[in-house]
Amino acid sequence: MFENIGVLSVVTFTPLVGALFILLVVRGTEEEVARNSRWAALWVSLFTFLESLYIWIKFDPATPDFQFVESVPWIPEYDISYQMGVDGISMFFVILSTFLTPLCILASWEAIKTRVREYMIAFLVLETFMVGMFCALDFVVFYIFFEAVLIPMFLIIGVWGGPRRVYAAFKFFLYTLLGSVLMLLAIITLYHDANTTSIVTLLGHKVDPDLQTWLWLAFFASFAVKIPMWPVHTWLPDAHVEAPTAGSVILAGVLLKMGGYGFLRFSIGMLPVASDFFAPFVFALSAVAVIYTSLVALAQVDMKKLIAYSSVAHMGFVTVGIFAMNEQAVVGSIIQMLSHGVVSAALFLCVGVVYDRIHSREIDDYGGLVHRMPRYAFVFMVFALASVGLPGTSGFVGEILILVGVFQVSTWICALIATGMVLGAAYMLYLYRRVIFGELTKEKLKTILDLNAREIAIFVPLILVVLWMGIYPLSFLLPIEVSVAKLVADYNAALAAVANTTSVAVR
Repeated sequence: MFENIGVLSVVTFTPLVGALFILLVVRGTEEEVARNSRWAALWVSLFTFLESLYIWIKFDPATPDFQFVESVPWIPEYDISYQMGVDGISMFFVILSTFLTPLCILASWEAIKTRVREYMIAFLVLETFMVGMFCALDFVVFYIFFEAVLIPMFLIIGVWGGPRRVYAAFKFFLYTLLGSVLMLLAIITLYHDANTTSIVTLLGHKVDPDLQTWLWLAFFASFAVKIPMWPVHTWLPDAHVEAPTAGSVILAGVLLKMGGYGFLRFSIGMLPVASDFFAPFVFALSAVAVIYTSLVALAQVDMKKLIAYSSVAHMGFVTVGIFAMNEQAVVGSIIQMLSHGVVSAALFLCVGVVYDRIHSREIDDYGGLVHRMPRYAFVFMVFALASVGLPGTSGFVGEILILVGVFQVSTWICALIATGMVLGAAYMLYLYRRVIFGELTKEKLKTILDLNAREIAIFVPLILVVLWMGIYPLSFLLPIEVSVAKLVADYNAALAAVANTTSVAVR
């Protein structure tokens, strides 16, 4: 049974083993338990990241097929198996999850002082569920991981969050759960239509166009909330504001990408006719999201809320690119998701640095930090410029590819979402100027300390990745392009087949 278990299962379940170790083995006084839990979680998450790099090293970018495939029968009478595998679309999301987790552990080192053991366990369990979701090749396995992610995230917000943490945690949970129930109905319908839950098989299964419409709407209800798209985005600012810094990092860095991944893998991959029909609807919602939430971000007085609304705007770029369905736009959407995962995570960490020092996120409580925190000012500048898509940073690569691809589909939509780049520069530079520049007049800022060694260790790898993706994007593009080319070709072939069938029926 276990001879087919391979590297993906090892990467997926190593954090869970670490969580069990902390739960069952770590003992001592409260201080000793907290210290040992931190170190155990850090080493386990670092080891998991190194394991995931093996996937990238051994990944063959020349083939669009799923690689490192594992398959173990689970419920044979219903053709349900434990199946895992990655292609160019999913591989980097696995690495993104394992990359951000140890940084979250480090960011929580001093910020989390109560129930440290439980907090570290929650993060390691969350990592297992995130990685498992991106690797799953069976719909039942995918759905279990997809839903299980809610549990540790709910606890992270609800137990270690801010004053309104319970409200924010329940709002996050209920919004995302409601959409997921509809997705479950879609999965059951697909199973009855194809008699299998294998994602690989279903990607080649032709679903009746009329049925595709209803299935697409059910999947859309789940993935649109996860991204989140306007107008079902209202849970996100509350969740970000109340979550601890590391919770915001993983929420923006990875959990929002679950919706985009779902659109690519299932809505586009399995329901091409419905995706083509609903593309103008998605374009309209995305254009509203880009412009509206950018304007809302400009009006914010809370740093976390500003960055949260900017995330909605950036993910609007992603959804437009996905449903433009040409290679440039889809590749750009994946790169944009990866870039946003790193940049938004870094921006929330930047907020966390100053919040840990003076316990305020209000923009008006800052000003002139460059005089006391020059290293912090430099780091914040790098990520602010990456967020607005400065050439040479990761943000530029994804956005320019999306705009080039969308321009081929609709000039008007391209023009509308391009305004988001202008508005993005406005709100990010507004935030940076108010926090960093000016005179240092506030008394509580006159003794504030610059980045320490632990914080520098967190930001250096993030800066390197942002510059690496911006200066040498080919190392990321090559593994992605072949899988995307196959996705686009299959999509166009499915539309052509339906068009031919319709013309024959008319004649």
